[in-house]
Amino acid sequence: MMVYPVGSDCINDFSPIVTLSSLDIPLLDKMPKQVAVAWSGGIDSTALVLLLRDAGFTVQLWHVDHGWSEKSAAVATALAVQAKAWGLIFHLKCIHKATSNIEAEARRSRYQAFADLAKQTGCRHVVLGHHAEDQAETVCMRLLQGAGVAGCQGMKKSRQQQGITFWRPLLGLHKKNLKQFLIYRQIEWHEDVSNQDVTLWRNKIRHQLFPAMETCQVEPCDLFLRWQQQAEHIQSEIEQLAQHVIVQRWCEGQTAVCAMNWQVWCEQLPPVRVCLLQKMVGMLFANGSVLGRRHIKAIEVWREQGGHGWLNLSGCCLYRHEQDLQLCQGKVSLRKRNMNSVA
Repeated sequence: MMVYPVGSDCINDFSPIVTLSSLDIPLLDKMPKQVAVAWSGGIDSTALVLLLRDAGFTVQLWHVDHGWSEKSAAVATALAVQAKAWGLIFHLKCIHKATSNIEAEARRSRYQAFADLAKQTGCRHVVLGHHAEDQAETVCMRLLQGAGVAGCQGMKKSRQQQGITFWRPLLGLHKKNLKQFLIYRQIEWHEDVSNQDVTLWRNKIRHQLFPAMETCQVEPCDLFLRWQQQAEHIQSEIEQLAQHVIVQRWCEGQTAVCAMNWQVWCEQLPPVRVCLLQKMVGMLFANGSVLGRRHIKAIEVWREQGGHGWLNLSGCCLYRHEQDLQLCQGKVSLRKRNMNSVA
């Protein structure tokens, strides 16, 4: 952990030289005025707290202690003290350190902590400090993991999950600008020790891959942000092609079901078929679930073979029923669907 100490009264020392208009954060105009900031204490989220306060937002601070190191509790205590000095409400959630699939498990636990805090506080708008370099790393990571166009759109400026709206107003800003902002205001921040752990995918990209690309005169951030913008454009065109296909949702008892016409789906271009499948998954689940690459490949093989029987996917089941392609929550047994499935 690296701490950059300054006086606690510096939060009120705002200079007209560094303003919100110069930092150009248009998303702020669309956000509600009462929000929670996911505050790690690092450069990004600390700068975000100041920017929101400067813009007249009522801010509370949510800190999730992942237990990355034995010093993480001390950081949480320091942040609580700093929040009190700033006159801001501070909430702490401690989660168990993940032991396997660390990045994915930590992310799941973090968002569950946000959901718990939303219920506790009644605040349903959470602001995250992701910036341009984070976006470039995300696109690179998803490309390396085999994501398609939809996945390579990167992080959204706003999205809803579990009844919470998450906002990312800093995606158009670079970390160096946020760091300069804090230095100019003489505000302290804490460096998370986990940011140096190169066993984690994102840190491998940040500390190894991107520097290697720079030695070859390739600017990785610019490169992957260009692809992110292209992916957004391509995905928008795919979604327009998919608009005319009707997808319905209903419940059979406790089970949610989505359906669209089998033949109409089969006639679509492959990217449009994927888009429609992901739309169905999104209609079934409220937690941002998507089908993975292996699922999509399995579905395409199943379609080419006539769509007989069904496919049990992660948390849902795909099958044909009369003229429809249906997706339902959970698993469907052969005995239950045998009489109605396509022979």
